[in-house]
Formats: sequence, C-alpha cells, structure tokens
Amino acid sequence: MGYIMELRKLVGSRPLIMAGSCVLVFNEQGHLLLQRRTDSLDWGTLGGSLEPGESLEEAAARELYEEAGLKAETYRLITVFSGPDMYYKYPHGDEVYNVMAVYEAKGITGSPTVMDDEGLELRYFDLNQPVPEINPFTEYVLKKAGYIQSQ
Repeated sequence: MGYIMELRKLVGSRPLIMAGSCVLVFNEQGHLLLQRRTDSLDWGTLGGSLEPGESLEEAAARELYEEAGLKAETYRLITVFSGPDMYYKYPHGDEVYNVMAVYEAKGITGSPTVMDDEGLELRYFDLNQPVPEINPFTEYVLKKAGYIQSQ
C-alpha cells in the first residue's frame, strides 16, 4: 500500500478516492474465505488498493497472494462498486471513497496462510449462515453482489 501511504503523508486522513479490488475465494463446499482484520478485528474480504501502473486484476492477484498465500488460474469480474455507499472510515481515522472491482478467483492453488500484518486469521464461512462480526463494508459488498441476504 505504498502509493496510498505516500498520499496520506501529503493529505492526512481526509477522504481519498481509492481504486482497488477484492477477491472472493470459495472452497469446494461453496464457503467464502474471509480474513479477520488487524485494524477493526472483524471479518472482511481479501483485497486492497491499486499501485501505480497496476490493473484491477493484477491488484486482485497481488492481494490474494500477499494476504493469503494463494494463487488463482483465473479471475472473473463480478461487478464494480463506486459512489457514496462506498465511503469507509478506518478505525485510525483515514477516510476513503472506494472504487472497488469484485473478482471471484478460480483454480486456487496453495493453502490459506496469513502472510502480512493486515490479517490475524483466515477462515471459510458458509454464506447461508450469518457471519459473526462481519465488516460492514464487506457485508454491503456481499449483499449488493447477491452473495448474502440481510444479516
């Protein structure tokens, strides 16, 4: 997240428009892989912001590996979200308006392993059941993309 960190040095915590990708990984049972986030201690999707010169799909692949140690054969674009509903305020005060591409990763190789300091734990969840302590932003994305009903 070097690019955003450099911008934050210049603009502080005021809202930024942040383009990024999130990656949905399903196991054989159709359960979704989520990570317990270190900043908010809730469960969220894998993903993050673009670096300069990177495509949305490249960011999805990079984030999948950096956060979970996984690689995928292909990435299927599900949808793109933007607008006022994509506002998020991090627990430390930084504010963003996300432009978020949602990808579903297919042909996964590797075993889910926490690889960076953004996640505490990785776990698969059955989306037919309420996800305890789901990140509100993740819940919004999963609802709008049609993966879950109201929890």
